[in-house]
Amino acid sequence: MTNERPKILQLHPDDNVAVAVVHLHTGESVQFRNIRPRQEIPPGHKIALEAIPQDAPVKKYGQIMGSALVNIAPGEHVHSHNIGMKEFTRDYAIGRDAVPLPPAEENEADTFDGFIRKDGQVGTRNYIGILATVSCSAGPAHMIADAAQQQLLASGDFSNIDGILPLGHGAGCCSPPGSEDLILLQQTLAGYARNPNFGSVLMVGLGCEVNLVDSLMSATGLTSSQELHPLVIQDAGGTEATILAGLEAIRGMLPKVNACRRTPVPVRRLVVGLECGGSDAYSGITANPALGAAVDLLVRRGGTAILSETPEIYGAEHLLTRRAIRNEVGEKLIDRIRWWEAYTARNGAEINNNPSPGNKAGGLTTILEKSLGAVAKGGTSPLVDVYRFAEPVSASGLVFMDTPGYDVVSITGMIAGGANIVCFTTGRGTVCGFAPAPTLKLATNSDMYHRLKKDMDINCGEVLDGTATIQEMGEAIFRRIIETASGKTSKSEAYGFGRHEFVPWHMGAVL
Repeated sequence: MTNERPKILQLHPDDNVAVAVVHLHTGESVQFRNIRPRQEIPPGHKIALEAIPQDAPVKKYGQIMGSALVNIAPGEHVHSHNIGMKEFTRDYAIGRDAVPLPPAEENEADTFDGFIRKDGQVGTRNYIGILATVSCSAGPAHMIADAAQQQLLASGDFSNIDGILPLGHGAGCCSPPGSEDLILLQQTLAGYARNPNFGSVLMVGLGCEVNLVDSLMSATGLTSSQELHPLVIQDAGGTEATILAGLEAIRGMLPKVNACRRTPVPVRRLVVGLECGGSDAYSGITANPALGAAVDLLVRRGGTAILSETPEIYGAEHLLTRRAIRNEVGEKLIDRIRWWEAYTARNGAEINNNPSPGNKAGGLTTILEKSLGAVAKGGTSPLVDVYRFAEPVSASGLVFMDTPGYDVVSITGMIAGGANIVCFTTGRGTVCGFAPAPTLKLATNSDMYHRLKKDMDINCGEVLDGTATIQEMGEAIFRRIIETASGKTSKSEAYGFGRHEFVPWHMGAVL
């Protein structure tokens, strides 16, 4: 490896733009084809490597990321002032590149220490959960959790329990019965109730909401048991009585949940949610492909990784359909893309140009550019299935879940689908965490990593610095996943994040 840092990076021989690694000053040499910047160009932003005529495609990663709005000269700053979106044909070529990864060698049969549940699932954490069915019961859910933490966990030896986790939200009523909005909420709550990182769950409702506890449980096949206890505020007699009843229910859960011990289990029992948020131009160069290398290591060992955020693979979906193991898998993904095109259109929005202000400040210009970097999180593994939001994930290997691009909603869907750990790449510095799943933060650049070091778990900026390869960083991420799944505390867990990041996908009318 070398410590010499290049000034710009051309990511593919076909690219007509390069990424600035450092701030480029007007007229300075960038040591590439005699190109000299015509303006000041911030780190992470793009510089034209050749003349790009108006309406011609702009290429990055060897793929189309936009079209020139005007004639662009070599050395010009290439960003939203001179690039726009233009429709182009993608060749989906379903299954053409679906090549199975070689299985792991016998000496690579890694294990982690997890909690084996009665249904055979394996948790990486051992929480007691308190789920509110409606916004009106979120307050009491938090009150029960606070009281239980102080009065019950502190009073005995319950060292195998990671905590009492309350999760509230802003929905659960005033949605039409049978509506897609209500169905999604019920599926999400049921998915959390079944997530293996919960040893037991208390389900708290108000008693007059649309999403009644009984109807939720009936619609999703949940049944009352020692692992799932329903509680209704109006039936219990109000807030104080509900807190007392909740404490009594948790008191009964504690011995059994605490009796569950970590046991060595194969890495194939891991279900990793993949997320990128607060992205910058380095996301697709360092952290995302490094996480993709870790995913390939996991898949080779029989594990599962969930790629998501349908609006943020838009324009790069053809790279995934080509890796689909069956025609119907590729068609399911294309169907979700078409649904999003219609969904955004009828809501007066556009799917084809949604980078956030932070993304743009970090050098990302179009959704195509962002998507091309985002799909790198999936490594090179074949795509084995496509799931709806919060749908239980049953396949092993790389799968896709249809979610919005909003980070907290996307991760909520993946945890509802069964993710027991989350890897979150970030270039701008997203700090939140997503209990009950431990969340690892992967920084895309060293500057941000050192500025937010107490929030970031791994510095993938070492790839850009020249001190690590993508594969070496992928192996480091894979090892940290195993360590964290076995109980090592992530940075976001140390801060106590997770009580407020439960955000089900809301759609449709609120009546």
